[in-house]
Amino acid sequence: MHLRILDLDGALDAQRSLRDVAPWQSVDTIELRDLGPRLRLWSRSRTIDLARARLAAAAAATPAVHLLGSGDFHHLAVLLMEQAREPITIVHIDNHPDWVRLAPRWHCGSWVNQALRLPQVARVISLGICSDDLVRPDLKGGNLPALDAGRIVMFPWQRAPSRVWRRVADGAGHRYADGCIQWRNLAQIGIETALPAIIECIETAAIWFSIDKDVLPESAAVTNWDQGQMPLAAVLEVIRRLGAGRRIAGADICGEYSPPRHRNLFKRWEARMDQPQHGAGFDAQQLARNEQTNRELLVALEQAAC
Repeated sequence: MHLRILDLDGALDAQRSLRDVAPWQSVDTIELRDLGPRLRLWSRSRTIDLARARLAAAAAATPAVHLLGSGDFHHLAVLLMEQAREPITIVHIDNHPDWVRLAPRWHCGSWVNQALRLPQVARVISLGICSDDLVRPDLKGGNLPALDAGRIVMFPWQRAPSRVWRRVADGAGHRYADGCIQWRNLAQIGIETALPAIIECIETAAIWFSIDKDVLPESAAVTNWDQGQMPLAAVLEVIRRLGAGRRIAGADICGEYSPPRHRNLFKRWEARMDQPQHGAGFDAQQLARNEQTNRELLVALEQAAC
């Protein structure tokens, strides 16, 4: 397996040990920091085209794990998934569903919809969500039609039932009753119990892991976003068990912390409205959690891909 670092915000500069944590076939850094401010949170199509061209010019052998920096850049994962040359199921591990249809087309909160438009993507399986994005998701622009059609399968870590204005067909991770989507919460049923149902939803021979570390509590990582409660051990078990039965076509990891310095007024306003305000940010000891967690994720992915 190959390791590719997308240098968008400098968040990975200090994490030097990641280059030696596994027997990588190659390690490459793709310089994108000049585009970073325009790509962060959301981007216009012309900037996405610039990033796509740069990624294509630096295309590595596959499979590869890609490190993206802050979760503000999660939408760039779609550009990497575009390079997949076989049908894939995306295993999306995140505190947020990233399925908002009201957001700009290239947005870190809407990228799942972009991924579903790719001909090689059969389904997105979202695991670990705790966020309030699932409170009245119909009023927040959530892609309920994709959930209804089974293109999105969702197993939150812990969420109360979601009231919605119309019936949604039952799925592997939920059922509809009394005007609400009743979730099969992983925290309640347990990873070991849920994994057979998750595996049954994967109809392709290959999978793509897309991991945002904001799914984890702050004891395991610190990020730019509100964080969930899925334990790192549970994430690692998902990687091991799913990787044992399917070929890993690729993976991306985001959820570093980097200070947001938005020049765009709309982005500055959005970040202040949607993200927790960390003041002076985090100290070196707190940020070191991210490197250790990245090490464990990378080792699990590399071993699962062997």
